[in-house]
Amino acid sequence: MSQKNQVSGKMRTWVRTRAAEHGWAVDREPFLTRLDVADWVSMGALFFGWTAALLVLSGDPNWGIVSMLVAFGFDKLDGAVARHYGLTSDLGLQIDSYIDIFAYLVPAALLLYTDIVANPYLSTVLGFLVLAFGGLRLVRHSSEGFGEDGGTAYYTGITVVHANVVVVGNYFAAALLPFWSPLLVALTVLPTCPLMVSNYRSYKTDGGHLLVAVLGLVATGLALVLEFGSLPL
Repeated sequence: MSQKNQVSGKMRTWVRTRAAEHGWAVDREPFLTRLDVADWVSMGALFFGWTAALLVLSGDPNWGIVSMLVAFGFDKLDGAVARHYGLTSDLGLQIDSYIDIFAYLVPAALLLYTDIVANPYLSTVLGFLVLAFGGLRLVRHSSEGFGEDGGTAYYTGITVVHANVVVVGNYFAAALLPFWSPLLVALTVLPTCPLMVSNYRSYKTDGGHLLVAVLGLVATGLALVLEFGSLPL
């Protein structure tokens, strides 16, 4: 080995040693290559969640809800892909939690502020509580993961999907029921928030998935009826 190569090798060793002493990684795999196919499917949920937020802010809440439901579809698809290929990792769980903020919480909070509650003070508080408790619920899930009871997995606390359903339900109630008031919105949204960080067990069952799918189809139909006056056929 030439003297030049020996010096170069010693220099690399010295750099790695100094970096390790300071907690720096010099040989770590590039981050993007650590993402698997399920993580990239999750990016579809992020895109449509972001689109939903923009549509709500642009004064198109019905299309925002449709986009939010497409984000939900991608969220469920990434789970199916992960199970099919046996892809489970802490990184994947963290990515899911990160994306859920934009797929469910941000559009729901904006919907409360722009279209459901006319009072800006009340809508600000409700939107903040949805974001705060929902974010804490996702942080907790990233740390603790799923629980298991008799072979059935469960979430601890109601999920951000449940909270999103409550908010979207309030949107349709406010649009279709003359008596639906900001007080009723508050009475349904406020209890939902602390339940997200409670010890309630939300079991992952086929029946639950089917119910959410049906509710998603109903919500899509209602959003299109409000947008066009009837279902576009």
